[in-house]
Amino acid sequence: MGWTFKLHAAVAAGLGTMLLSLAALTWLPGLLPLSGAHWLEGAGFAFAFVTCVSAFARLALTGAAKGSVWLAFRCLPGKVQWAFGALAVGGVALLAFSTLHETHLQSAVMKDGRYVAFDRTPGSRGQVEISRSRYEEVREDDQRTALAIPGMLCLGAAYAALTAGELRRADRAVNRADIT
Repeated sequence: MGWTFKLHAAVAAGLGTMLLSLAALTWLPGLLPLSGAHWLEGAGFAFAFVTCVSAFARLALTGAAKGSVWLAFRCLPGKVQWAFGALAVGGVALLAFSTLHETHLQSAVMKDGRYVAFDRTPGSRGQVEISRSRYEEVREDDQRTALAIPGMLCLGAAYAALTAGELRRADRAVNRADIT
């Protein structure tokens, strides 16, 4: 496997792990130091989009059948498979618990010294005033989801990059065997 595939996967997996870790930290009591940093959520989505598009383009360029993608992943070292499996299970659990914990409020903001959030309850949709403690809870719920989703996308991009590299390596080995 070429070094570019390994580098692509390492950067994507590193960022995905960092985003999932930050999302998990929102379960701790109190606000995160970066709770007001909206740029982090935007940067996470932007980087996840770029890495996903490039990784899946690399995977599509291999021209491999769908069934061989899983076989190529199984050719990776066992520690890499376990690491991806653990991160994927952790990310899915984080998103599942976040979805189960999620309330009918979202997009909390401070307007004119008051805390308001958008209420999604059927029949009473609109802005409602909330307390400061409720405001902080809604912000953490929103941030948890906004960090976990791009984290999972980055892990998917790392999986695709490593699988594409393994498929490329296998194709080169077959082509060398055909030549000799």
